[in-house]
Amino acid sequence: MTPQDAIKLGLDSAQFLMTTYLSDLSDDELRIRPLPGMNHIAWQLGHLIVSERDMASAVGAKIPELPAGFADAHTMDAAKSDNSQQFTTKQAYLELFATIRAAALASLAATPASKLSEPSPEKMRSYAPTVAAVYTLLGTHQMMHVGQWVALRRKLNKPVVI
Repeated sequence: MTPQDAIKLGLDSAQFLMTTYLSDLSDDELRIRPLPGMNHIAWQLGHLIVSERDMASAVGAKIPELPAGFADAHTMDAAKSDNSQQFTTKQAYLELFATIRAAALASLAATPASKLSEPSPEKMRSYAPTVAAVYTLLGTHQMMHVGQWVALRRKLNKPVVI
C-alpha cells in the first residue's frame, strides 16, 4: 500500500459516512438548525466543497471552478443565513462534492510519494504542515462536519444508520 492509498482510505471512509448520514434527509431538512447558532447542513456542505477546492488547489491539484456565486453563498458570514434561496439541493451538493473530490483524488494519485512530505503552503502550515497533511485534512475536515449532523438526525428522530 502506498501513502496515497492510505490517505485515500480515509477520504473514502469520510465520504461513505457523509452519504450515509445524508441518505434519508430532504432538501428542507438540510436547512434546519439543530440548535440555535449551529450551522445547518446545507451551509456545511457548501463550506466543505469550497474548502476542499481551496485546500487541494493550494497543493497543486487541478480542481474545477465552482459555479458562479457558490463560494459567496457559503462564507462564514453566510452561515448565519436562513434564506433557503441561498442554498441548493442535496443532489446538487452531492454532485458538486463528487466532482471536486474526484479531482482531488486524481491529484493525490498523481502526486509522487516524495512530494507528500514537502511543506504545505505557508498559510496552511499551522494546521497541515505537509502536502500529505493537506490531503489527509480533506477527510478529517469532512468527518468533523459529518459528526455534527447527528444532532439534526436525533432532533428529527431519524434512525441510527451507523
